[in-house]
Amino acid sequence: MTKREYIRSVLSVFAKSPFRPLHMHATKGGDAVRKLSEELSAYFECDTTTVLRLNNEIDILEHEADVIKQTIRAELTSTIMLPVHADDLLNFLKPQDSISDECQDAAYWLTLRNCQVPKELEEGFRELMSRTLATVEMYELLVDTLSELLESSFGKKDVHETLELVTRVEEMEHQVDIIEKQVMKQIFEKEELLGGGGVYFFLELSKNIGRIADRTESAADRLRTMVLRR
Repeated sequence: MTKREYIRSVLSVFAKSPFRPLHMHATKGGDAVRKLSEELSAYFECDTTTVLRLNNEIDILEHEADVIKQTIRAELTSTIMLPVHADDLLNFLKPQDSISDECQDAAYWLTLRNCQVPKELEEGFRELMSRTLATVEMYELLVDTLSELLESSFGKKDVHETLELVTRVEEMEHQVDIIEKQVMKQIFEKEELLGGGGVYFFLELSKNIGRIADRTESAADRLRTMVLRR
């Protein structure tokens, strides 16, 4: 599909509901993180071919997310009636878009160094990646509730359930922070084995993965603001 055809497909969805493209956009970020999880596993297995293939696929998803973001921004004119403030929607879209951006950075980082990973670090990174992916998938569920909120005209029960999901995303992101610090500590404990370059590589990788959860939490917080200020 060409870029023009892709934009047309997004516009056709936007014409039915401006909130469906938001869910499409969130799903692109989720798909990118799922592929990053696969890429990290391939990296631990020293499967360079799969690492490079998944990195390219994540690049494509990030580009598609950008197209959806640009289309939403272009179509949010003053003539469109929205149940929320347009500025709040755009402020929410920005950190959501950063999810695929951070994922793209982490995916590329994995292509820069041959795999030489102590077993303890591998386990820590797998846990960090697993918790980050779980946070993003909880966030996808949160964004999916927007259409339900519209159908209920922001009924109290549905708003409460949405805000509860925001809290769950925040709690999960906090757990990612804890694991990220543990992984960083393990990296320094392996400094003699890894060398200076290895320490730097794995520290940056841990921060790149952690930032995905950070951006997810920020997007959830902006979504809460958008719902509460409607």
